[in-house]
Amino acid sequence: MSIVTVQLGQCGNQIGHEVFNAICSDVHDTHGLCSKKENESYRDACKERFFCEEQSEVPVARAVLVDMEPKVISQTLSMAARSGYWKYDDGSHFCQKQGSGNNWANGYSVHGPRHKEVIMNLVQKEAEKCDRLGGFFTIMSMAGGTGSGLGAFVTQCLRDAFPASFLLNHVIWPYGTGEVIVQNYNSVLTLSHLYKSSDALLVHENDVVHKICAQLMNIKQISFRDINQVIAHQLGSVFQPTYTAEGGLHYSRNPLGDLMETLVPHPEFKMLGLRNIPQMPENSLAYSTFSWPGLIKHLRQMLIANAKMEEGIDWQVRPPCLGSSIPSRHSTKKPLHFNTSVANLVILRGKDTHSVDLGSFRDPSLYTSWLNPKDAFHSWKTLRAFNKYEKLASLVSNSQFLLKPLDNVVGKAWNMFASKAYIHQYTKFGIEEEDFLDSFTALEQVISSYTSL
Repeated sequence: MSIVTVQLGQCGNQIGHEVFNAICSDVHDTHGLCSKKENESYRDACKERFFCEEQSEVPVARAVLVDMEPKVISQTLSMAARSGYWKYDDGSHFCQKQGSGNNWANGYSVHGPRHKEVIMNLVQKEAEKCDRLGGFFTIMSMAGGTGSGLGAFVTQCLRDAFPASFLLNHVIWPYGTGEVIVQNYNSVLTLSHLYKSSDALLVHENDVVHKICAQLMNIKQISFRDINQVIAHQLGSVFQPTYTAEGGLHYSRNPLGDLMETLVPHPEFKMLGLRNIPQMPENSLAYSTFSWPGLIKHLRQMLIANAKMEEGIDWQVRPPCLGSSIPSRHSTKKPLHFNTSVANLVILRGKDTHSVDLGSFRDPSLYTSWLNPKDAFHSWKTLRAFNKYEKLASLVSNSQFLLKPLDNVVGKAWNMFASKAYIHQYTKFGIEEEDFLDSFTALEQVISSYTSL
């Protein structure tokens, strides 16, 4: 099944380009450390998923590019065409001359309705090119105006136009120190609207990725491109083909559907986080060896201690004891920093994946009590290596990982709202105080649900 990617705003278009780049360079990696037959079926599954072949034989990305300013889209189109490995369809982008000025209301209430027909026609055209449509993957930032405001509007339109298709929003969480003065307003409005329309939100935090670039990738002067490449590598490690069943003979046909089925058992819990191990500069890969038991041990501790990368993990954090006579949520012994999960998915790529023991992820004490541990944990595997990593483990987790950042954003936005700061910038585009209050209420409910796990 095919995925149509919708790239929204400057951030969405730059990351989308890096995602297709990462997927393409992985597919062109001739050996993949596996048999020729395995490599060919992997390549075919990937191409059906993300590209459509044209007469020119250069794969064309199944993507729609949307921005309210032309600069980033024209750069993105020309960089893809210059690569020679893949390109965007010349007719699958939409841009205007004037941006949204970092104002969510401008993107959502003005640009959205004004350009709805043109944007949805492009999406429809792209969807019709798919023999089997698996769903939509949107990429957007929460801080600005186009990605967030127009992104939330387009997500709603996708849900209305394709009610039976899966819809996954990839969301970039802004730097805590702030790029935009009203970013907390934009974030609160974006998240509350996406929560209504989307099947799941896959979140990357800029602060975390920045740290990965500095500490793991050893990059001295970190650019947005460096950050986007790390994000693209992590996304590729999830969306490239895998076997979802033990001893499966065919690559998964419906990656978005499989992801939702595995990780979103209840519509109240749809925040997904992503971690990779190992992660290092390409030139260090040849000199590094890893064992699966070591990688799995680190990945599990990253999950329960809510560490976003393998450096600086708190090894003191332990799961609560299930044998305690008092229910664990009321137990004084419940560790303060323990990260409770709704569901987890581990994806293993590379050598000897069939023999890896993942029993430690099946421990019932990692999960909420209302879901059977058998249903809460899944693993996907393939012997085909990803992007030159001989062994790579990815964890997609529906857990309390985002509670603190979410609480922070809502708190900061509420403080500004209480003093009526900048509200007039939104009301002039038709977003009233009532809309803000609805968004705060919706997110307080999300925080409450995750806190009570």
